[in-house]
Amino acid sequence: MLQEVSELDLSDCHGRVGVPKQLFVNTDPSSIPAAVMRAGLSLPLVAKPLVAKSHELSLAYDPISLTKLEPPLVLQEFVNHGGVLFKVYIVGDAIRVVRRFSLPNVDVGDLSNNAGVFRFPRVSCASANADDADLDPHVAELPPRPLLEILARELRRRLGLRLFNIDMIREHGTRDRFYVIDMNYFPGYGKMPGYEHVFTDFLLSLVQKEYKRRPSYSSCEG
Repeated sequence: MLQEVSELDLSDCHGRVGVPKQLFVNTDPSSIPAAVMRAGLSLPLVAKPLVAKSHELSLAYDPISLTKLEPPLVLQEFVNHGGVLFKVYIVGDAIRVVRRFSLPNVDVGDLSNNAGVFRFPRVSCASANADDADLDPHVAELPPRPLLEILARELRRRLGLRLFNIDMIREHGTRDRFYVIDMNYFPGYGKMPGYEHVFTDFLLSLVQKEYKRRPSYSSCEG
């Protein structure tokens, strides 16, 4: 589904949206470093298992650690983003955004001093809400509303979905460069602010549209 985002032209006055370089891997782990090199991906890489029961991600710092991963998985370039991501919930035409804590930035020292695989739970499953935290405004500032509206509208049109969620990050040191790092159809909405009212309005709108589509019949006597 991230392929749909990478094909969109969302560079405008409100910002730019892209997808980090990524690679699908379903081969012998020993061949992963060569595949990564051919694909032109840069370390560190986030490894996302494709097994539905797995909720654990990995961060691989060096080529040797890549051979310790367990395919099938998706490797995605790690983009420094100040340790905060934005969960964007789409419910019909409604859009809600929640800040979540994420992985801290990785610098050159981390790459040279760390080896192996660092495992961590999926950020999308974490409960740490960053909305009330004392964060750097440049990191915590939400993505521009017009940009989110354009992105949501295009994804609704291309995917044919009305209920989905995207995880976005802002590249650290920029204000208008965003990446979509994950997408889920019909995710858990329990932590979305005001989800009860949003869902009620969404269901009512569906009923009203269905009612308007029904043909009207008039009866006459005689």
